[in-house]
Amino acid sequence: MVPTKLFDSERRVIEAAERLAATLGSDPNHTVAAAAMDTAGRIHRAVNVYHFTGGPCAELVVLGAAAAAGAGPLVTIAAAGDGGRGLIPPCGRCRQALLDLHPDVLVAVPTDEGPALRPVRKLLPDTYFFPDADARRIVRFNKRYYEDVASGRKTSTVRHDDPIAPGPALFLFEDDEAHRTLHGTVTGVERHRLDRLTAAQARLDDPASLDEFKQGLRGHYPGLPSDAEVDVVTFTVTAPGTVR
Repeated sequence: MVPTKLFDSERRVIEAAERLAATLGSDPNHTVAAAAMDTAGRIHRAVNVYHFTGGPCAELVVLGAAAAAGAGPLVTIAAAGDGGRGLIPPCGRCRQALLDLHPDVLVAVPTDEGPALRPVRKLLPDTYFFPDADARRIVRFNKRYYEDVASGRKTSTVRHDDPIAPGPALFLFEDDEAHRTLHGTVTGVERHRLDRLTAAQARLDDPASLDEFKQGLRGHYPGLPSDAEVDVVTFTVTAPGTVR
């Protein structure tokens, strides 16, 4: 049972992996299923290839299947085991490959409270980064901001513990049924302490709204301390459309 705290699109990925896993069991060479969603909302599916020489895990096979379909960057990935084992977390090799090739993917993992989504970087802290991976980057937004971002009315966002690097990126609007995306460029990232953040630094037109803005950040990031460091990210939009 997938908790309601997940987006519908994230539930679909987990359910796709579990449904495929439920069909396995008669062949010991294929024991794990994986599913991954791309930015267009397509779900790609694959199974592992068990072999004593080190056959690939289902997560790696689904990366290849998605690439063969021209998927571009992946948004969410999940794996499930046969025999009713349910959702399973990726192994270390898969975590490293995901981090290098799809650094902004969210990975489904089992918890005591049910399935949860984790940024892949959280599953592999203090890791080595493959410098030649040349991965396409994703910046996520709430879907209610699409028109403001697309029109240029919104050109900045404030994030906590969500590393975003300057350069080209695909702007993804989470759980948008139309799977609308925008091509853009992150033009700058400035780090400030929340309790010292000014309206000008936060790119607010009305200085009087700063307290309300900070309260909204604390609502988005529960438990955010007043001395937390936040990133003010500025960006521009270059063109609409999904990456292929």
